[in-house]
Amino acid sequence: MSEHESEQRTGDPRPEEKKISSDLLPASPSANNTANDPKDHSRRVFLFKVSLLVNGAVGVVLAVPILRYLLGPVIRKSDSYHAWITLGDVNDFPEGQTRLAKYRNPSTTPWDGQTADIPCWVRRVAGNKFQVFAINCAHLGCPVRWFSESKLFLCPCHGGAYYEDGERAAGPPERGLFEYKYRVAGAKLLINAGEMPTLSTPASSQSASFVPLDKVGCSSCQG
Repeated sequence: MSEHESEQRTGDPRPEEKKISSDLLPASPSANNTANDPKDHSRRVFLFKVSLLVNGAVGVVLAVPILRYLLGPVIRKSDSYHAWITLGDVNDFPEGQTRLAKYRNPSTTPWDGQTADIPCWVRRVAGNKFQVFAINCAHLGCPVRWFSESKLFLCPCHGGAYYEDGERAAGPPERGLFEYKYRVAGAKLLINAGEMPTLSTPASSQSASFVPLDKVGCSSCQG
């Protein structure tokens, strides 16, 4: 008797029929219980929330420095534009002499280090009359040096020369040195360091303002 005839007599289904019938059978109760287990569902929800929290924290950490970089100049400019910074005591600058002074940039950040210390030249003409020059040459910004023997500011980069009052003497610069606005408050010499000296603030518009120290306000002064 052949195998085919044996299968027909016994009534055993073919392999294809076995596969179809197994697919039509309902899932076992144990499989349904595993899929609908509330503990498993709550675990997935918990892990999903944890992943959202971690991703959100990472996003905040990455966004803070970017926002500070983009918005920092605007915020610092509004806070420091009118900052009056103390250069020192008036008696630190003898009459008829020009001396180097330094101040801390009001728009600085804690990690700027020594790069935030900006030098300037202070000339005391007489009494409470001063001239405070930016150290940068009006040509390309190189730092100028003061030579008391010749009473000239000289630029080592391209040979620019300035008289003791900051006016152009020779060389490629087309104008004199930039000057800071200043005031004498009590016994202190202050400059408006927030408003950097440029062509929009010519020296002719800068004159000493005698303001008592208590009216300047500690919030606008930095020592």
